[in-house]
Amino acid sequence: MKNHGFGKLVTFLNQLEQERISYTLSHHRDQTIMVNVAVAGEQWEVEFFEDGSVEVERFVSNAKINGEEVFSELFAMYSDSKSHSAKLTQNAKFTTTT
Repeated sequence: MKNHGFGKLVTFLNQLEQERISYTLSHHRDQTIMVNVAVAGEQWEVEFFEDGSVEVERFVSNAKINGEEVFSELFAMYSDSKSHSAKLTQNAKFTTTT
């Protein structure tokens, strides 16, 4: 019988639940299921492939907290139209409601 990654996935999910570590599941690539784990200062993306292989990517925080001023960096770096986003960011007001 062919070895599938489903057993590894279920074992991992059971261990997360046993340790009371919250997670979400997502599906972004063919033949994979991703487990997203967010813990203090880190985010883990664990992908289980149909063939039994596993890929883990960790994102570790630098512990620096920013304010809304960094929104301009987000839009400048990742917008489809950089010139449009720069104007939008300069004119935008970000407010919170309570």
